[in-house]
Amino acid sequence: MNRQAQAAVLFLVGAALLHAGFTNLYLRYVKAGLQPLLLLSGAVLIVTALATAWYEWRRTRMEKAQAEAHGEAHTEAHAEAHPEGDAHEAHEGHVHREPRISWLLILPLFALILVAPPALGSYSAVRTGTALQQPYGLLKLPDSNPLTLGLVDYASRAVYDHGRSLGTRQLKVTGFVALDKSGAPFLVRMALNCCAADAQPVKIALTGKIPPVLQPDTWLEITGTYTPKQTKDPINNRPIPYFQVTQAKPIPTPKDPYDESWNQ
Repeated sequence: MNRQAQAAVLFLVGAALLHAGFTNLYLRYVKAGLQPLLLLSGAVLIVTALATAWYEWRRTRMEKAQAEAHGEAHTEAHAEAHPEGDAHEAHEGHVHREPRISWLLILPLFALILVAPPALGSYSAVRTGTALQQPYGLLKLPDSNPLTLGLVDYASRAVYDHGRSLGTRQLKVTGFVALDKSGAPFLVRMALNCCAADAQPVKIALTGKIPPVLQPDTWLEITGTYTPKQTKDPINNRPIPYFQVTQAKPIPTPKDPYDESWNQ
């Protein structure tokens, strides 16, 4: 690719990053906290593309001016030295074109803009062991009742705090449904460290007033209480806490389908 083409590709990459950063599209790729860096990267690429295009335009203009200034003298001298000048100049003037296949590099950009990948769901969750990790510490919970709690936060408190900070108050937790081989239901959130490529599931098992028919990947808001009952994930033998459901209702897929609280 020549400089103009490189500038065009840089501009398109920057524009795609800004488009993703100013919409919810970026949440399908990276955690929400990386939005400022994503926007900054897009802006830097666009500025670099504009600077590259301006520098190339200025260089071309200067070369053209110099060629015009010396062109007449050079042409006369060349004609005297090479009577066969037309054929020679035609040979020297042949331009080697850049391979057009290099423009295929911009196809992933259009895929980024036009086709948003779905968030990871139950297919990944049932084939990967729960990634619940012991937290460095647990923050004091507000006194509200019912209390809206992140799924990872509930699982951490249920397993490693043995529910002491949860008590008997009503809790609200959201996640998507996953069913194991036996049909047992789990509520799951995919937890992120950095981006969707490293997302891993954190699971809680459901007991109590569970809807009779559950479809995988359906998002639910469940209301209920802590229960000390636990099970083991058959994939990696890590603990999975239960949740005593008193009410469950389907909800739309949230704007940010991933949970980032597990490494905070």
